[in-house]
Amino acid sequence: MKQDWNHKRVLIIGAARQGLALARYLTHRGAHVVLNDRRSAVELQQARESLSALDIEWALGHHAPGLLDGMDLVCLSGGVSADLPLVVEARRRGLTISNDSQIFMDLVPCPVTGITGSAGKTTTTTLVGRMAVAGTKAPQKAWVGGNIGLPLIDQVEQIGPGDKVILELSSFQLELMHTSPQISAVLNITPNHLDRHATLEAYTAAKARILSYQARQDTAVLCRDDPGSWDLKSLVKGRLLTFGLNRPAAGTQGTFCEQGQLYLQYSGKLQALMPLESVRLRGTHNLQNVLAACAIAAALEIDCESMRASVETFNGVPHRLEFVREWKNSKWYNDSIATAPERSAAALHSFSEPVILLLGGRDKNLPWESLAALAHQRVKQVVVFGESAGKILNALGSTHPGETLLGIHRCGKLEEAVQTAASLVEGGEVVLLSPGGTSFDEFNDFEERGERYRLWVNNLS
Repeated sequence: MKQDWNHKRVLIIGAARQGLALARYLTHRGAHVVLNDRRSAVELQQARESLSALDIEWALGHHAPGLLDGMDLVCLSGGVSADLPLVVEARRRGLTISNDSQIFMDLVPCPVTGITGSAGKTTTTTLVGRMAVAGTKAPQKAWVGGNIGLPLIDQVEQIGPGDKVILELSSFQLELMHTSPQISAVLNITPNHLDRHATLEAYTAAKARILSYQARQDTAVLCRDDPGSWDLKSLVKGRLLTFGLNRPAAGTQGTFCEQGQLYLQYSGKLQALMPLESVRLRGTHNLQNVLAACAIAAALEIDCESMRASVETFNGVPHRLEFVREWKNSKWYNDSIATAPERSAAALHSFSEPVILLLGGRDKNLPWESLAALAHQRVKQVVVFGESAGKILNALGSTHPGETLLGIHRCGKLEEAVQTAASLVEGGEVVLLSPGGTSFDEFNDFEERGERYRLWVNNLS
């Protein structure tokens, strides 16, 4: 449903990817856009240049309450907290608060598939996107976006009613949305972003909104193996598809793995999808991602051949257990996306080799004790770096005789951690950057951190 934006005054808080895309869209449709960010004009020079041809008002270096005067709408970019004082004041004034994802959902002419979760959503969204592209015949198209890659608000008017849209949705986006995708998947819910949501209950409530506005004709996809996801089944209004490692109960539709084969139990039929050896990604968590993608693809009525071909050629997404190189007879991996201890634990379970683990970054007010206990059992050396180093060291404690963990080392920044890891390598190990913290103490985002890590590892000689 198109909306008349002509002469509407819109304040967009946050000049990140989503805010910039929304600013382009609204300005092209006659809105007067004020783009606000606490960063300076120098810090945002590249962003300002990208929008220089548009009549956009910039308000930088502050979040002054006066920005709200005369506004019709306030929109938040993904990284902006709904508890920001300026947003709280907007709410007090009765202003509507939205974001690019909700506006996209109001406009998109075709059904939407939304994917959320604490871990694995980018890998799963990417894989479902590949399946959708393979299984969609021209003139129809498959579109992949949202929290992954490019926001689709820029392309919404090119999307046709017969197309397929696959969106990755974060808790930050979902907490402002009042429309659910027609197919909504919750991969898992584990403690994450508690620096933003304060409690696991609030974080779960934000994730659950992906199901809250579905109708009886819609489909939910949940994980049988994850309590956080499975506990949301009471919210399901329509059809339920599931995924998990083991065969579901009779009458339960979904995907599973049994005797080296992936299966789909669906519409009263049991169908073999592909051999387990078709999955090229390491780790049980990635097998779960593949099973999730196949369940979502089944909901999209994508043929099994498109599923199989997409899995067989899928080597993963950059910065997610990405193999960098072999050096000193050891394999170096980049898992910069692991911004929570639970993700680092999942990465550790992917390896049987001795591991030199790089942990650090900025903490999200998450517990480190479980990961620390796992490190004592499965890791040979831990190298700690960054802002959260002290908290991680407290959780790790000391090494003890008879344990796998032989040493704990503290560094200032990631580059020093890479050099320290290089000095510890003896051969036959896996060196794994799976930090468990965000990148914002040293880098703009996890992608920049991963790229720098990759560079420093490739420069080892």
